Order: sequence, then C-alpha cells, then structure tokens
Amino acid sequence: MAIPGKPTGCSGLMRLCLFLELLLEVGAGNIHYSVPEETDKGFFVGNIAKDLGLQAQELAERGVRIVSRGRTQLFSLNPRSGSLVTAGRIDREELCAQSARCLVSFNILIADKMKLFPVEVEIIDINDNTPQFQLEELEFKMNEITAPGTRIPLPFGQDLDVGINSLQSYELSSNPLFSLDVQQEADGPQHPEMVLQSPLDREQEAVHNLVLTASDGGDPIRSGTLRIRVQVVDANDNPPAFAQEQYHMSVLENIPLSTRLLVVNANDPDEGTNGEVTYSFHNIDHRMAQIFQLDSYTGEISNKEPLDFEEYKIYSMEVQAQDGAGLMARAKVLIKVLDVNDNAPEVTITSVTTAVPENFPPGAIIALISVHDQDSGNNGHTTCSIPGSLPFKLEKLVDNYYRLVTERILDRELTSEYNITVTATDQGTPALSTEIHVSLLVTDINDNSPAFHQDSYTAYILENNPRGASIISVRAHDADNNENAQVTYSLSEDTIQGAPLSSYLSINSDTGVLYALCSFDYEQFQDLKLALIAQDGGNPPLSSNVSLSLFVMDQNDNVPKILYPTLPTDGSTGVELAPRSAEPGYLVTKVVAVDRDSGQNAWLSYHLLKASEPGLFTVGLHTGEVRTARVLLDRDALKQSLVVAVQDHGQPPLSATVTLTVAVANSIPDVLADLGSINTPADPDDVGLTLYLVVAVAVVSCIFLAFVIVLLVLRLRRWHSSCLLQAEADRLAGVPTSHFVGVDGVRTFLQTYSHEVSLTADSRRSHLIFPQPNYADTLISQESCEKNDFISAPQSLLEDKKETFSQVNFCSEYISYLDKNNS
Repeated sequence: MAIPGKPTGCSGLMRLCLFLELLLEVGAGNIHYSVPEETDKGFFVGNIAKDLGLQAQELAERGVRIVSRGRTQLFSLNPRSGSLVTAGRIDREELCAQSARCLVSFNILIADKMKLFPVEVEIIDINDNTPQFQLEELEFKMNEITAPGTRIPLPFGQDLDVGINSLQSYELSSNPLFSLDVQQEADGPQHPEMVLQSPLDREQEAVHNLVLTASDGGDPIRSGTLRIRVQVVDANDNPPAFAQEQYHMSVLENIPLSTRLLVVNANDPDEGTNGEVTYSFHNIDHRMAQIFQLDSYTGEISNKEPLDFEEYKIYSMEVQAQDGAGLMARAKVLIKVLDVNDNAPEVTITSVTTAVPENFPPGAIIALISVHDQDSGNNGHTTCSIPGSLPFKLEKLVDNYYRLVTERILDRELTSEYNITVTATDQGTPALSTEIHVSLLVTDINDNSPAFHQDSYTAYILENNPRGASIISVRAHDADNNENAQVTYSLSEDTIQGAPLSSYLSINSDTGVLYALCSFDYEQFQDLKLALIAQDGGNPPLSSNVSLSLFVMDQNDNVPKILYPTLPTDGSTGVELAPRSAEPGYLVTKVVAVDRDSGQNAWLSYHLLKASEPGLFTVGLHTGEVRTARVLLDRDALKQSLVVAVQDHGQPPLSATVTLTVAVANSIPDVLADLGSINTPADPDDVGLTLYLVVAVAVVSCIFLAFVIVLLVLRLRRWHSSCLLQAEADRLAGVPTSHFVGVDGVRTFLQTYSHEVSLTADSRRSHLIFPQPNYADTLISQESCEKNDFISAPQSLLEDKKETFSQVNFCSEYISYLDKNNS
C-alpha cells in the first residue's frame, strides 16, 4: 500500500523490508494441534490467542484471521474465547486417503503488524470404515479330478482407515476340503489364498459354500464378508442310456399337425455338458425325415406333415442319444398308422352335354360320371345321388360308373338353366362326400304366344285432339327367348262409319304405343271398339289379340242452340201475348234450347239480360219459363222487349241470346190495333206466316176474353173489399214509419220488395202473412217499385178487424201517405 506524500522509490523499499521481516517471523516456529475426524462443527481444537500471546479480545481489534490457499476452510476462530474450532465435519479419508499421517496446514495473520503464524492441525483417524470386498459373492468351478494342494487366489478386502483401524486379518469358514493361507508382502497388503486339502467328489457334494471374513483392529472391531460358491465339475465317465430299447406307438392317420406322438428318454448320470443328452434320427428314410420331427433336447417326436395310411402303414426309425463328450446310445421307434376315413370320393365327369332343346325326350344322356375312393373297406364304398326335385336321374353302370339322363320333358320357360349337383358319399364314419356341378342350358323353341299384360284395355281421349296424339301404350310379353320373344304390334282390319280403322288410329309396331291419326268429334261418335294384335318373331310365328275400348271425352265446343222461339227468316221478331189481367207468376212463354255437348258442358241456365220494363218479367234459371213478376198495370206499355241468354256450364262457358217481344193487352182488339205498330213483313212471301199469326192471335184472344171475365169478377170483389178498408186507411197518418219497415230505409224497402198481404181475423187478433216469392233473375228499377210494388198493410191497421182480406194493394195509398207526412 503506497504512503501519500513520499517518493515512489521509498514506498517500494519499505514494503520489501516489511515482507522480509514477515518471512523471518514465519520461519521462527509452527503451532501444532490435533483433532479426531468426524467431529461436529465448533469442536475445540486449541487456544490460538494464548499460543499467539494475545488476549481473546485482541483478535478482533488487531484483525487476526485465518488465511489459506486452495482449500476449503476447515477451521474458524472464535472471537469471544480466542480458540480455534472446526468449521464443519472433517473426513480424514476424504482429505488424506490412505496416508499414514494427515496434516492440515494454514496461517494465522495479524493484520495490524502484517505477521503470519503457521499452524498445523493433525487429523486423527478413527475406526469409521468397515473392510469391504469388491464382490459380494464369488463363484467358480473346480473339476472333481483337481489335485489336492491346489491354491486358489481370493480377492482381498479394502479398509479406508489407517493404522490399527485398517484391515488386519482374514478368516475362512470351516470346511474339511478347503483351508485359508494368507500371504503377507513387505510393507504391502495381505493376499488370502484358498488351498484344496483333499480330492473332490461331485457325486457326494456338487457345491461347496464358504465365507471369507476380513476384520480390522479397531475398537470395536469391524469386519466384511465374501460368499464363495465352489461348483464341482463332473468328469464324463458315464454314457447315455435309453429307458427302452424299442418304442411302439399306434396313431390315427388324421391326427393334426405338430401332434406329440411319443417321447424317447436317455439318462446320463454326469452333469454339465457330460450329462446333457441330445437326440437325433439315425439312418432314417428321407421321406420319413420330412414327415417326423425330433426335438433334440426333449426327445419329443411329432409330425410336421399329415400321416397317410395309404402311403405307410408302419413308420420305422432309429433314434440316437449323445452327451456333450460324444458318448452315444441308440433305440428303435415303431409308429403304426391306423386307417381312418380321410379320403373323400373322387368324382370325374367323363363326358357331358352342356345344352339341350326344351323338347328333348326323356331318357336322353346328359353326362357320364365315374366315382373312386382311395380308402379301403367301408370307407371306400360309395353311393352317388342328385336332388330329387330335378327332372333328371342317375343310372348306375359297372365299376362305379353312373349315367345322368333326363327323366321328363324340359320346359325352358319354367327353368332355363340347371345347375345339377352330383353328390358321391362313402360309408365311413363319419361319412365323407364330394359334390360336382353339371351346368345344363335349356335352349328355346317357339312354343309360347305373346301375352298382353291385361285381358282388355280402356283408353280415353279428349275430342278435338291434335293429330298424332299418343292415346295408350300396350305391352305384351313372350316367355320365349331371343327372336321367339320379339313382339310386334298391329291393329286388326276393321271399319268405322264406313272408313277403315287405319285412317283413324295407328300403333307403333315396336313400342305398342297407339296414336290418333285424326281429330275425334264427340258429337260424331263417343266410343270405339277395336282389337290389338301382338305377334312374335318365331318360325312359325305365334300371335294373340286383346280388345281395346276407346272413349272420346266431350269438350265444351258447342254453343247452346235455341229451339224456341225460332228466329223469323224475314227479319221480324216473334211476339208473345200476356193479358193485362195476368197474375204474378203467369207463364208468358218458354225459351227452349239444347246443347250438343254432354254432361256439365250441356247443363243450361237461363238469364234475363235486358228488359224494356225491368221487374215486370222473370226467367226460370233452369226451366227457361218467362213469367210475370207482378200484376200488369194499365200504364205498362203494350210492347215489352226481353233479351234472354242461355249459357252452358263448360269451361269456358258458351252462351246464346234471344230477343222476345211480349204484347200486353186485355182484349184482342187492343192487341190487333197495336200489332200494326210492330214491323210488318216487307216481303209478299211472308203473307202466309202473318195469316197463321193472326189466327193464333184470335184463338189466344178468345181464351184471353174468358180470362178477362173471370178477372172482372175478381176485380169487383177486390173493389168491394177496398171500400170496407177505406175508413181505416185514414188512420195511417198517425202510424210511425218504423211500424212498417223500420226507422230508416222505408223507401229503400219499397224500391226493393213487393209483398202480398193476407189478413186473417180470429176472435181476438189479426195476423199478417208475408209470402216470399222467388225473385231470382228479376230486374227491378226504382221507378217501377215506386209505381207498382206491393206492400203489406201495417199491423196497427188491422188490429180490430174480424174479416179476412187477400191480395190488397196498398202501394199507391201508402206512397201518398208518406208524401203527406214529408210535406
């Protein structure tokens, strides 16, 4: 360490002087201690403060510490007591191994004076290690002919301790045959040797177990052991010997492979390789060597191929036994094979026919078959058979030959191919059998006619169909084969309404599809009956036919035709008469129409399209009857024009119309006078028609006159009744409108409905009856309602009356009553 303020050269000189002084002090003398090994940490070694001439408290003040180099610190200073103690557990063997003396050196440094004091601590050995051998057990072999006095070196033991604590002696367990001799080298370890004292005898004792013990001289004494196993090796002085000179065995020939047949056994009293016997075949046939297998160690004989009684009945072989030294012995082995039924019959087809026609006669030869079985006795006797359901049979010939023949005529359509199974069975137990298959193809002849899938066919086609439309597809099946089953289709020769059938229909000869060659008209004919023919391609060909019913279905293609009234040819309109006295529902005329269609397409309905006086006439929806809807009034025009439509129910519907002219008059003169206003014929050729019309009008007028007389009588009666009710009519002024038809809509009610009133008087009350006529297809206008509709009398008007009134018209009175109230 440099001193500040002084030259560098003086500082170096001072450090050199201090170092030399320290070396002199170190060499002056050493401090020596001793401590036993394996002590605990903090064990007292020596009073270092006293040996340094210091007080205990001065150790810390003067910076006293232990300095060492290249070694783990084993010791430490106790600053309180000033003593040197162990810093941990010390193992002498780890520090010094087998050294006789173990010293640990280090220095004590006094820092303030830079002085070093060398210290030596001797580690004292203790007996903490047991003598040990490198092996736990030693095994070796000695031949029984080994000479006595033979020395066998033994491994020596090791003890890590030194001195008296190290290994000191060996001891061998007591045995009369062996002894121990220990050889001591100069300044070296002891070498134990085991000495054979007398000859070995393996037959008396084959193994000798000894124990070698190594002991040290410590207190207490520690020792280690080595187990020694001496195996006496036998000398080969005995040959192998078989238990039997000859081995006999009988086996069935169908035993499985690798079956253990028998075991040969040869004994050798020697041991080791001298007593290890191996077995082998001696002078064996090459074929037998392929069949049998001999285990060289166990003497087990097994078969590696199947045994065959038919090949060998007795297998004779020789087995040799040999020990490790080459001594041998031989024995004979005889294996007798017993026959079993292990061969199935062999079936061979000598000749065969593969195809026959279906008309082949019974007894025809199909195949020649031979059967053979290699077994003997019952195992070789065979029988041959086929299934009983087949049309064939087997006929036995000589020397196990069979002939397969047909038993009945074959039918290809039932069975086109036969797979005949021929079974040959022997009489062994269990019986064995062999099957072969003979395939026989039955060729076809043309013996079946084509057959349609149905007994008869029914087809439908809409009229007005396009030409070439497909109607129906028929199919016929022929059970034959190839060209015998090729079916062609045709139509029978026939006429329809004088024309050939081929002008209406055609059929595809290959597919059987029937086509229409023309457009059918339901109104011309509704159905057709024809025959279809199916013919095969055989030689000669066979054919069959089937009937076909073709129905033409109707379409709505005809407009309704009006038969009555007929339209005049001169351009005039027909005239119908209706007397003014006619009651509601009076039949004026009837429109008659027909439709050439059928079904729903011909269902007709009648509708009133237009009328010069709406609400005056009605037309029956389904009857076409034109009737009066109300009573005819004087103010109704003489000439009424009606347009009636006739419509069918087809899709789409078709319709026709007719215009009716109805003349309304109470007397014939009136009718005749007003007929002049109707268009007269301009053509002189229509004079005859007009004459007939005049005569008809005259006849109708006579009838009408009689009707008028009756009507007058009824009018007088009605007038009389109206006079009786006149007094009561004035009371209507005080009756509210709601008593008749409700609070609102009185005029609406009058404009929509017409009623006939019947008054029924009983002892206390009067009842109003309102008949509800059918007003379907009736045109009603507001004007006609206000003028001509009927209304029933209010209940309040009839409460105290006792008489019965019928068909009283209050329309005009009630309208005037309403007008008065509104004003």
